[in-house]
Amino acid sequence: MLRNSFCHIPGISEQMEIKLWDYCVFSWEHLADADKAPIPPAKIKLLKKAINESQSALEKADHLYFSQELNNKQSWRIFPHFKHSVAYLDIETTGLKGKFDDITTIAIYDGKNIKCYVNGKNLNEFVQDIKKYDLLVTYNGKCFDVPFIESYFNISLHTHSHIDLRYILHSLGIKGGLKGCERYFGISRQELEGMDGYFAISLWNDYCRTQNPRTLETLLAYNVEDVINLETLIHQAYNLKLRDIPFAIPKLTIPSKPKNPYTPDMQVVKKLLSFMDLRQFYYR
Repeated sequence: MLRNSFCHIPGISEQMEIKLWDYCVFSWEHLADADKAPIPPAKIKLLKKAINESQSALEKADHLYFSQELNNKQSWRIFPHFKHSVAYLDIETTGLKGKFDDITTIAIYDGKNIKCYVNGKNLNEFVQDIKKYDLLVTYNGKCFDVPFIESYFNISLHTHSHIDLRYILHSLGIKGGLKGCERYFGISRQELEGMDGYFAISLWNDYCRTQNPRTLETLLAYNVEDVINLETLIHQAYNLKLRDIPFAIPKLTIPSKPKNPYTPDMQVVKKLLSFMDLRQFYYR
């Protein structure tokens, strides 16, 4: 899709891109026809120069050249070109405000391998491991996960391109948080259905109190479910976005959902849910 894109070029708006498409300038290779489009000559000159730069950037796999200029709703366009170096990323924390909270677990999935990082065990390994990837895919990660990570570890993730699915799915009219988006596409969490970020906090608190490895495994199962579902969501969102393109672009094959290596302990889940229900009853 990048070879069909022009709105990453400074000075070329999405509306101007549509004009180019209307005049059959469907890709960088059709640039010779741009002179026919109702666009000021200065813009055409800028366009031709920038396309040469874009060709070079794509050949060099310079993902930032594109992602830094595409807005949050258009970032989906880079995905097929850089998905070979993707990290689907999600964190769990001791709270949802950030300033005085800690990261409890982090899950990464790269389309083949899953790795988890746990506070008090191997959390700091994340800092080196994340450098292996060019592209991050999250849900609401631009507002929560990435700023939290950068503050917590005192690092910058600005050398990564970042697709935040919240913006893309919202632009498609698909809302309701990550779990609501999963339900829209029929993605099931099975035993973990209905659990949310507050439940993940309760799991961590219970693990710190009891040191029960089954409680930690349940938390990791929840965390991993987020990242493996992100893979399905980005592929689905990409294909839906193609409906608005006035020419044929091949759709992506939806990958099979990998097996979650962690198994939730339903006894732990029932115990914590009962405790949370009792707490809500007493504090009404």
